[in-house]
Amino acid sequence: MRVIFLGPQGVGKGTQAALLGARFGIPALSTGEMLRSEVKRETEIGKKAGALMKRGDLVSDDVMLALIRNRLSESDAQAGFILDGFPRTTAQAEGLEGTLAHLNTRLNAAVLFKAPRDVLMARLSGRRTCPRCGANYNLVTHPPKAPGICDHDGVELIHRADDTPAAINHRLELYERQTAPLAEYYRKRGELREIDGTRPIEAVQQALVEALDSHRPAPSSVVAHRASQGSA
Repeated sequence: MRVIFLGPQGVGKGTQAALLGARFGIPALSTGEMLRSEVKRETEIGKKAGALMKRGDLVSDDVMLALIRNRLSESDAQAGFILDGFPRTTAQAEGLEGTLAHLNTRLNAAVLFKAPRDVLMARLSGRRTCPRCGANYNLVTHPPKAPGICDHDGVELIHRADDTPAAINHRLELYERQTAPLAEYYRKRGELREIDGTRPIEAVQQALVEALDSHRPAPSSVVAHRASQGSA
């Protein structure tokens, strides 16, 4: 299973990716977390991305594609993966297609999670993160057991700098302008599945599994596709 998750920030992609990854035993790859790790370790990618992320801007395509290409080449992604937060532009989608072709595989589906803007604003404003283990919480949909404290290690949660109202609005506007058109890109390819992200977490996961299962290619079609790729 090789799936990408589309949708605005705050729609619940990260939560659903983690649940789906655990269900099928494949890595849920959050490009946001990958980038924040690069920033924390002060790598070359992190230095380029850090300032952009603080403003809520999108990281350049070449940086993102290099990050994704390296990650998908690792052993745990060979049996499948879920990409959360990538691609965000048509150019990135085309770059991802080239990367997958180089790895002799293909995308199974693109899932679009949808929710109204007021719901997204409320969710994003309530996000909190553990600075030690990276666990994510939401004061609206997924609060910690003890207010302001991580369930796992007892560390005080932080409110990320890119979750201020100004940065949130900026990111949502960028999404509408640059990322929303990807839905049509994948719809034309017959790969788009749409999910209502306002429902309870368990209901969204069930709808997601059903949508993917109903469109999963039969083993024979996968073999035929790989054979045609090899003979091309």
